Amino acid sequence: MQVALETVISDPQVDISQGSTQRQLSIEVSALAEPQDGQLPLNLCLILDHSGSMKGTPLSTVKEAARELIKGLKPEDRLSVVAFDHQAEVIVPCQQVTDPTEIFAKIDKLQAAGGTAIDAGIKLGITQLIEGRQDRVSHAFILTDGENEHGDDDRCIKLAGFATESNITLNTLGFGENWNQNILEKIADTAAGTLAYIEAASQAVSEFGRIFNRMQAVGLTNAYLQLELKPKVRLAELKPVAQVAPETIELAIEDAGNLQIVRLGDLMKDLSRVILVNTYIGQLAEGEQAIATLQIRYDDPAKGLTDLLTPPVTVNVNVTRNHQPSVDSNVQQQTLALAKYRQTQLAEQKLQQGDRAGAATLLQTAAKTALQMGDTNAATVLQSNATILQGGEDLSEAEKKKTRMVSKTILQ
Repeated sequence: MQVALETVISDPQVDISQGSTQRQLSIEVSALAEPQDGQLPLNLCLILDHSGSMKGTPLSTVKEAARELIKGLKPEDRLSVVAFDHQAEVIVPCQQVTDPTEIFAKIDKLQAAGGTAIDAGIKLGITQLIEGRQDRVSHAFILTDGENEHGDDDRCIKLAGFATESNITLNTLGFGENWNQNILEKIADTAAGTLAYIEAASQAVSEFGRIFNRMQAVGLTNAYLQLELKPKVRLAELKPVAQVAPETIELAIEDAGNLQIVRLGDLMKDLSRVILVNTYIGQLAEGEQAIATLQIRYDDPAKGLTDLLTPPVTVNVNVTRNHQPSVDSNVQQQTLALAKYRQTQLAEQKLQQGDRAGAATLLQTAAKTALQMGDTNAATVLQSNATILQGGEDLSEAEKKKTRMVSKTILQ
């Protein structure tokens, strides 16, 4: 398995007369399978909310989704199941799936009762995943339908950070309307996972399947971007690095001397992670000039190898006295995707402050951005919610959650 790496700069020409020039650097990364490469064995933990609010259809639907997912596991894969209400317990200890019937029976015994402590479930789930992570792709599916009223949100984020350090990916699935999208998004973003919204019970199986398919596509793990900026080149001061595909995530940067290091997480086959880096280039000499060198550090579980490095890639611009703007269309689309996300975030902040009119204006702006990039589904949702606010009404919890989801990705 190798790393496929492609870099594109928003406009490769720079005007020599400009003291400072802004450019976006697009970095597309994925795993590139070779003929002899097979699917990596999986290490999966289902962390399932069975609190009182899950009674009836929600819990029965989640059980069905879990069964369908388990049917897709192979004998070499490992599975654990943790159930939580206001406390957590291991329903299925980490094991290879030799007898799914016995596992189904244990899941079927779950009853809805108690409150919700998400952090208790995450902690126990991580302990199970650590047992089976050697040379495997380790993911958790964390499903809840409620607020973390018996838990600690800050502890959830700390546990997500620990999962990252342990090369474990956390995916969060919110069921219904009453879960906290802020905390579930932070958990998933921190641990390089996916946030999913199960609006109706009928969507549970498909959402489990969508994330499971992505998990099966992982070829390399624990990937980091190592970026070295050349003299007179700097990052933008505010939120300079973000992932814009397959979903939008603000990425944290670690300053390691002359390197800027950004964790990417798993690398998938046929599904690229696209990173957008916002830079400012100072006045450079005429001609072709290097502005950055980058490498990807990663692990190859199939070979049991860690801390591998791709060959360094140098990014150049052409400093000229006759600059003719030429914006790359793909980078322009990626910039719009990030703008849509950030405009929607600002709208949510306005709404939390009680500024309904300000929120409506920003949602309209985000809708126009979505249209500009051809994301008509997002444009419809965002404009509809702006119209609701302009009419003096509040958004329902479902409308707020759908707004968050369309801001992060392109609905299919």
